[in-house]
Amino acid sequence: MSEYGLSEEHQALTAMVRRFATEVIAPQIGDLYVKEEFPYEIVAQLGELGIFGLPFGEEWGGQGGDYLAFCLAIEEIARIDSSVAATLEAAVGLGSVPLMRFGTDAQKKQWLPDLVAGRTVGAFGLTEPDGGSDAGATRTTARLDGDQWVINGSKAFITNSGTDITSIITVTAVTGQKANGGKEISAIIVPAGTAGLTVAPKYSKVGWNCSDTHALSFDDVRVPADNLLGERGRGYAQFLQTLDEGRIAISALGVGLAQGCVDECVKYAQERSAFGQPIAKYQSIAFKIADMQTRAHTSPVPPITTPPSDFSPARISSEKRRSRSSTAPRSRWTTRGTRRRSTAAMAS
Repeated sequence: MSEYGLSEEHQALTAMVRRFATEVIAPQIGDLYVKEEFPYEIVAQLGELGIFGLPFGEEWGGQGGDYLAFCLAIEEIARIDSSVAATLEAAVGLGSVPLMRFGTDAQKKQWLPDLVAGRTVGAFGLTEPDGGSDAGATRTTARLDGDQWVINGSKAFITNSGTDITSIITVTAVTGQKANGGKEISAIIVPAGTAGLTVAPKYSKVGWNCSDTHALSFDDVRVPADNLLGERGRGYAQFLQTLDEGRIAISALGVGLAQGCVDECVKYAQERSAFGQPIAKYQSIAFKIADMQTRAHTSPVPPITTPPSDFSPARISSEKRRSRSSTAPRSRWTTRGTRRRSTAAMAS
């Protein structure tokens, strides 16, 4: 994402995450890809840096940042590896944000601090084998039995649902029928390891090999009635709102992946020789790379200009940032920013 127009704080964050991705993720992600292993150590280090807590308030151990900061981090990580970026996006945007936005104080106190710190990750159980991402096609059911929900059904392609640090899976389920005959869909928090919850073997995928993805089945899974997330019957609306925000973060991931492709093309064009000189010296190659760079460079406009205005429950306004005391500790992101060289310059 172009540093032009970003605040100094956002530029510092970008530089810090870029350096982390280059120095920490890049050297080890290849072996993890081959082994198809979840990047536990990388996740732990991202947690220590505060990346999982970017859009959350300091009262929960977060950074008090905004949605743009989160997108910047996603983009820079995806520039090196999109499976780690997907892990972060799903853990924050799908696992933690619904809890922050719709959860009770008791629910937040129980699960949010560890999620915000990156000690645990959450999952978002929407997709089903027959319904895809159509939340209205939900077939999983949940009925009240005394003071417990009893859940039956299945989910598919659920990210972060089977790791050793997965703490909760928030699932949509049909909890009744509306007056108009439609489905009453609610969201319910299911702690990992609950009896009756079965996590299928991980999928064999053609990409995102370090992203944890499983099918889930629920066989009379019992959780307390207090695990209802938000209002009963509002699960459909809640999850649509969550998906709207998540799609912007995924677009940032796509931008980072595109820029990573440009980076690799530039590197290859400088190293590959033909007819006695690097192919980057040939005008047709340089023009093609410049066109790729232009497309990657201009694509971040939507995430910058159209973030959800109410994404962060603890958004810090620019006025508040400016009013901070000059004697306050410097942000952990305060590092010297680096400006990308143009593709044309690199290819010359």
